[in-house]
Amino acid sequence: MTQPAIKVEGLYKEYVVGHANQQHDTFYELLTSTLKAPLQRLRSLGGQIEDTERFWALQDVNFEVQPGEVVGIIGRNGAGKSTLLKILSRITAPTQGRIEVRGRLASLLEVGTGFHPELSGRENIFLNGAILGMSRREVTRKFDEIVAFAEIEKFIDTPVKRYSSGMYVRLAFAVAAHLDSDVLVVDEVLAVGDSVFQEKCMGKMGDLSHGGRTILFVSHNHGAISRLCTRCIVLSSGAMSFNGSTEQALSHYMRESRANKLVGGASFEGPLGGKLSIQAFYINYSSDPVGVVCKPENPIELKVSAIAHTAIDDLRLVFLVYKAGALIVGIHDTEKPRSVQEGGFESTVTIPPLFLSPGDYMIEIGAYSTRNNDYLMAKNIGRFAITPDWHPMYEPTHAMGLVNLACTGSRNA
Repeated sequence: MTQPAIKVEGLYKEYVVGHANQQHDTFYELLTSTLKAPLQRLRSLGGQIEDTERFWALQDVNFEVQPGEVVGIIGRNGAGKSTLLKILSRITAPTQGRIEVRGRLASLLEVGTGFHPELSGRENIFLNGAILGMSRREVTRKFDEIVAFAEIEKFIDTPVKRYSSGMYVRLAFAVAAHLDSDVLVVDEVLAVGDSVFQEKCMGKMGDLSHGGRTILFVSHNHGAISRLCTRCIVLSSGAMSFNGSTEQALSHYMRESRANKLVGGASFEGPLGGKLSIQAFYINYSSDPVGVVCKPENPIELKVSAIAHTAIDDLRLVFLVYKAGALIVGIHDTEKPRSVQEGGFESTVTIPPLFLSPGDYMIEIGAYSTRNNDYLMAKNIGRFAITPDWHPMYEPTHAMGLVNLACTGSRNA
């Protein structure tokens, strides 16, 4: 039977919030605490005793990752994702439990870790190779490939403290991806890079996974998670709330987020609210329009169920689709404003297949009466994700924009 590349059993991590009796994970934390100790004792003598609170960043986390598996870790900010990766990377120690990592592990965590700021890019490459147990000859064979991937040839002999955050991340990823590790751990740090380099990194991680490398990937980009990972772990308040297929994990996370009022929970505003109320909203017939994951080749149906409390002569609805806070497209339910009688009604619009690029989307609905300039805005009423499944439209040679229009061109010989 194959031994797991990563095994985590009964993992707990506790932090003490405050100053008294605080545990220290690094020498820097210990040093600063020691320097502050006389002032803290003086405050305690004056009756200014600072309370402490115990905070569990991780609670009873258990999972295994098989060799060659690509596993995503998702969750809200503060859920414990980065703490878990730091423990796996031996940056901090667990309070309780045990971990086993078979083989060499390379990690790419927050900007600032892994490199010595006074050393040049060249020196840091060889330093990281030595940490992984590689000989200088082994690192030399990979050196040109690392520098070319990071695109920092002109600055390779410059101290990394003078690098921009983007340059730093490019070199850090290139080092982690090209040196001979068995397990690669990547945090949300890739969000620092530009979109072209992010796509380059995604392609490289795909190549590594096909080559048998084990990868743990933390990201808030659900499109990237869907593209890379076959399995996902969802962390919630330090505990593991789901461990299963990526599609089910994303649905679980989005429903969980709605329960925590971070997504969903639409807000309504506008003077038309006294005449019109929205009762339900559906994405592809789902009455819980938060955890909906859509295939790119399928149409997406958006439907709203509403009640007119009085007749409205000239009503029109618009469905607004946002991505990363930017309005991508608005779709009206009718060509022109139309009257509705008192009572219930439904409005439906359809987003055609392959129209939107992969990623996460948020929906707002606007209802307005042009005659009286009345309106009702339903903000954050639903969310869906489009998975980056393979399709000719998504080939690298095909230009990808915010939206994709069907080919309507012609060519004369």
